[in-house]
Amino acid sequence: MRAARGRLTRTTAHPTMRRMPVAFGLNRFDFATPDRFAVDVARAEALGWDYAFVPDSQLRRHDTYVLLSFAAKATSTIRLGPLLTNPVTRHASVTASSISTVDAVSEGRAILGLGVGDTAVRLAGLRPARVATLEAATSTIRAYLSGESLEVGAARPASLPFARPVPVWVAAAGPRTLRAAGRTADGVFLRVGTHPENLRAAVAAVREGAAEAGRDPATVRLGLAVHTALMNDAKRALAIGKSMAAGFYEYSPHLFDLAGLTWDGPPVHDLQKLVRPDFHHHPDLVESGGIVDFLPEAAADAFCFRGPASEVIEQLLDVLSLGITFDIVVPHPVPNPPPPGTGEGPDYMERIAREVMPAVRQRVA
Repeated sequence: MRAARGRLTRTTAHPTMRRMPVAFGLNRFDFATPDRFAVDVARAEALGWDYAFVPDSQLRRHDTYVLLSFAAKATSTIRLGPLLTNPVTRHASVTASSISTVDAVSEGRAILGLGVGDTAVRLAGLRPARVATLEAATSTIRAYLSGESLEVGAARPASLPFARPVPVWVAAAGPRTLRAAGRTADGVFLRVGTHPENLRAAVAAVREGAAEAGRDPATVRLGLAVHTALMNDAKRALAIGKSMAAGFYEYSPHLFDLAGLTWDGPPVHDLQKLVRPDFHHHPDLVESGGIVDFLPEAAADAFCFRGPASEVIEQLLDVLSLGITFDIVVPHPVPNPPPPGTGEGPDYMERIAREVMPAVRQRVA
């Protein structure tokens, strides 16, 4: 059965609804200064958020680990980490040292999120990491954090004298990256949108990777990162949703195939010239959504949550009722929320915390 906009209609007694707490993470804060970031993360902690994440993008924000350390001193329960850092702009040993330091400052609340690199590498004129590079970095960082000594071609084996057991997660969308994450990571953030076929295929790839490495697939935790346009303006939310769908098609066109979607417009490489740096990060997401207005609503539905809080709740519950256990849900706000206290728009952090999180937790408890 389908809802009015093509989403699955979830029954209130879905037999596969998970029955364990849902942890929520936020990756957009007041990044103006380390002090203001710390204050904003403390506010998130008070509102009930479980994780505070920082995109590691050196040409856009202050240093990630300085920000996280400031936040660690201002909070006591919320978990902290980059979402995401990458093995291109930071050496594996540097990342291991930095996140271990944050874990010490926060007294065991750090988490590390890795990926191939997005705006952090592109804005620096670099290329995203190859899957093999990401996999090797994940293994190396986990080894450093577990206190192992590694042969690195130096005069003696390298080790981290203050190693701490920080969980290392990888964010992935492509099947090769998902399998690599399954082989090496403690957890995997699925960045494939919301369509059931894409989510099931992603989980299968993670489990295949774990099995290839002789690991118990059940020990690899899963997270869900989904672009979320929380707003009452349906037309605007749809345009933003189409821009998110186009962003996935830019880099992971196979996700359209699995979802049964087609790209019936001009070649995406031609349209890329009209946005900067891409459809996910264009300054005006309504404008970039208009460029791909030929996409059907089903494409927007397959790659983001959108609409008022009541609809976002139902969309999230649809995903949580698929029988996949997600330990962390990151409703990535699009567009970026305005700084708090500016009066430029609704407070995304507070709205999700007050209007969405309690309802979801109650329905899946």
